[in-house]
Amino acid sequence: MDKRYDHKAGLLLVDDEDGFRTAIAKRLTKRGFDPIQASNGEECLEIIARESIEVVVLDVKMPGISGIDTLKAIKQAYPKIQVILLTGNVAVSDGIEGIKSGAFDYLTKPVEIDHLVNKINQAYEMIRHEEEKQEQIEYRSKLEKKMIDTERLVSLGILSTGIAHEINNPLAIINESAGYMKQIISAPEMTKFSQKKALQLGIEKIEKSVKRAGKITQQLLGHVKQKESEFCEVDLKALFYETLGLLKKDLDDKQITIHWEIDKNKNVLWSDPYQIRQIIMNLLNNAVHAVKKNGVIVLSSRETDYDIIFEIKDNGMGIPKENLGKIFDPFFTTKSFDEGTGLGLFVVHKLVSDLNGEIMVDSDLNKGTCFKITLPKGFK
Repeated sequence: MDKRYDHKAGLLLVDDEDGFRTAIAKRLTKRGFDPIQASNGEECLEIIARESIEVVVLDVKMPGISGIDTLKAIKQAYPKIQVILLTGNVAVSDGIEGIKSGAFDYLTKPVEIDHLVNKINQAYEMIRHEEEKQEQIEYRSKLEKKMIDTERLVSLGILSTGIAHEINNPLAIINESAGYMKQIISAPEMTKFSQKKALQLGIEKIEKSVKRAGKITQQLLGHVKQKESEFCEVDLKALFYETLGLLKKDLDDKQITIHWEIDKNKNVLWSDPYQIRQIIMNLLNNAVHAVKKNGVIVLSSRETDYDIIFEIKDNGMGIPKENLGKIFDPFFTTKSFDEGTGLGLFVVHKLVSDLNGEIMVDSDLNKGTCFKITLPKGFK
């Protein structure tokens, strides 16, 4: 008893002899197949173009397009389809030519039905084997990429720890010096100092910046050991203004125009301001570098019942389609070594994920890019 297959759909039987073709089709049907029939090469190619065909049983001698020419057309357009040729006893050379042209095998007429069934099953097995082999190749490729990424992340973790340590040392000195200056200007003899308020304001800015830099080193790249996030009310519009202030020189140098499309609602969420500030900074910095002189950056936001959605859109160079799937990978960058590390968007993606948010990107080459971030409001 022949082996039964669940995949016996997609079988095409092509022969110009109606009686022979119909008889073979009936006998194949009794054995669990569901063959589609065609009477010539032209009809065969038309059926293949609209149906999901895996195996073709094809007569060599047919009017119009010959079986060999039909075979060649099939293999050129649909190389995965397996073709079994049927030849006459006196035309074995046609079968050999067919094998050279890519046929799976050939049988001579009159055909023994069990022999034909075995060949069809073998053809299906060949297709499944090729599919499995391709799946293994793709799986191996993904696994190798994952291993490379893992090795990079391990190296990145070691590097991040070292960077954080090196940055924290001067930060501690700056913070200590700021505290010392605060003590000095608080002394009674400094009461009449005319610039006392300005100096106090400057010290407060230093302390605030030190605290922010320290927070960034703690969460550097998001995969080194982190402390608990400090959640509070976050004014999204205020963070936009603050970040634009830090990028003012670059914005002015390129004469970039900022268009505001911010929701009139409060734009307040319960989240970690340090992480959101870093997200905005990285995305705005990318937008500034992407646009040319007199470029435009659009900042927009809207609210739903549970989320705040904001977008940072530019009319810059855009991202090629082949790179869209890679931009959040660590170390991926199209910039030169001294212009970028390929970590900015990787960090953004990690921060957004840590905040239970989502990030999406839409880009057209030479037209611009839009990053859309969705973050939960966090209020109960």
